[in-house]
Amino acid sequence: EKRDKERSKGKTLTQDIEMIVAKTETVEETATEKVPKNVSETATAQKDISMVVHYDLSALIPFASPLATEEFTLELMQVVRKASRKRHCRRGVKEVVKALKKGHKGLVVIAGDISPIDIITHIPILCEDFNVPYIYIPSRADLGFACATKRPTSVVMIVPDLKDEEAFDYKEHYMDCYEKAKELTF
Repeated sequence: EKRDKERSKGKTLTQDIEMIVAKTETVEETATEKVPKNVSETATAQKDISMVVHYDLSALIPFASPLATEEFTLELMQVVRKASRKRHCRRGVKEVVKALKKGHKGLVVIAGDISPIDIITHIPILCEDFNVPYIYIPSRADLGFACATKRPTSVVMIVPDLKDEEAFDYKEHYMDCYEKAKELTF
């Protein structure tokens, strides 16, 4: 009798597992059906759906000008993410200042919610001295996330390798952001 009970318990467990597996398969099928069939893989690969912009201006420093709009902030974060994947980013105040003094050209993205503000007050002045466009975005946490780091980042400089065309596959997006930032800065 005990063996019969154990066998029946085993059968019900396997039936339960089969039901759960069947349910997950149907959920996966319905999830893939919701994606439009005509969207190409390159179009979905170009957009980082996981990017979320926290456009909170309550902690913004008083001299954060030029400040990117919410849409432009998303574009900048996507370019920063692509550049960080190609190792074209300088992260942090120390690295950015060093790159500026060495004469590297690129785009500087500064977080606008830094405290104490004395940490980044000299960076816009250096950028103007070396004719490098800069732009503020509201959140350092978003900037750190875009750089693929776990820590919030106060400033990032995108320094693309112009000689290596294969590694600079994000050139169009970068040039759009560069020109917009240049218009706002100078």
